[in-house]
Amino acid sequence: MSAVVLVGSQWGDEGKGKITDFLAEKADCVVRYQGGSNAGHTVEVAQEKFMLHLIPSGILYPKTTCVIGNGVAVDMEKVISELKGLQGRGIDTSNLKISSRAPLVLPYHKKIDAIEDQYKKIGTTQRGIGPAYTDKISRVGFRLCDILYDSTFPARFKAEVEHKNQILEKVYGEPGFNAEEIITQVMEQAYSLEKYVTDTSKLVNDTIKAGQKVLFEGAQGTLLDIDHGTYPYVTSSNPTAGGACLGAGVGPTSISRVLGVVKAYTTRVGEGPFPTELLDTDGEQLRQKGAEFGTTTGRARRCGWLDAVILRYAVRVNGLTDLAITKLDVLDSFDRVKICVAYRYKGKLLQEFPDNLAILNDCVPEYIEMAGWQQDISNIENYQDLPPQAQDYIAKIEELTGVKQALLAVGPKRSQTIVTDHLF
Repeated sequence: MSAVVLVGSQWGDEGKGKITDFLAEKADCVVRYQGGSNAGHTVEVAQEKFMLHLIPSGILYPKTTCVIGNGVAVDMEKVISELKGLQGRGIDTSNLKISSRAPLVLPYHKKIDAIEDQYKKIGTTQRGIGPAYTDKISRVGFRLCDILYDSTFPARFKAEVEHKNQILEKVYGEPGFNAEEIITQVMEQAYSLEKYVTDTSKLVNDTIKAGQKVLFEGAQGTLLDIDHGTYPYVTSSNPTAGGACLGAGVGPTSISRVLGVVKAYTTRVGEGPFPTELLDTDGEQLRQKGAEFGTTTGRARRCGWLDAVILRYAVRVNGLTDLAITKLDVLDSFDRVKICVAYRYKGKLLQEFPDNLAILNDCVPEYIEMAGWQQDISNIENYQDLPPQAQDYIAKIEELTGVKQALLAVGPKRSQTIVTDHLF
């Protein structure tokens, strides 16, 4: 059995799409298990760039079954758009499977998200993900199976649209929706996707039992987890490794390894504390060299030095067994590089990541400084050919986290990946 969960070890945007794409070549099945179109993966193949939001990166491999699991908030309009975009570029999408239990992002979710973020100031992507998950937990949401197989769906849906209209009109003073128009729209979308819809929990479990290789593809990152992230500046699902079991419908004993994707420095999008954030020329250099602009929103990412306090926390809550270190090449031009090894809070040294944002906001990073390598590593294919300073930097990450690295990305292309341990 070989079932690997891939998770972001920071605030997301760690380069998970590239690592997923690289591993998908050897995987039989790639499963997206949480999040929605608020996440994005950029994958470069030869001279082509693919930006994916809901469809797993494995879709670029014809032999790989790609699954959108029951934990994913599915925006049918976005899925249809992505499918058309891929098909228009000659990609075979017949291997896509969508969970019949997946909750749906509906037009009123997007409108409520945009309105409410004006008050919450969370910095959401306004794609309707939070409101869709809210409805799921409140048991008033809708799933694909409700539209396709439940004769009571039209009446239930109309009642919920009326309820949402009451909120929009009476609370926010905004116009509501025409229930008949929306129901026609969502039913057309659901039936256009019906050929992809199945019981994906059974499919994934059967694949694992057959001894095939399964990759669980996480979106966002550990510090955006609704339970373990920097709440309330988090997403509405569980990007951590445990979310793979819930969001794909498999038991924890099915998982063999957990791969934490780590950017060689730290970035985040949106509001909230960020201890190692650089508001100087070093931060701008990281942003420009690393092309740190969101796949989904285009927003400039906040950039800072690598934070080992965060990484140790990610190791703990995910049970990481391996690391994939990405964008190591972005550090090529620095003569000195830094790693945060602890926080200083009101004179006290903190080794563990705090649970309180007020404390985190006042934490000052304690750094160690290391020599940079100041040479282009983007064409290096073997670990032993990396500059000694780059090897020292990697070894220090392993020492500080207690986890070995298995993959190193020295550029955005598939070929720019150094393998030190084969996960599949």
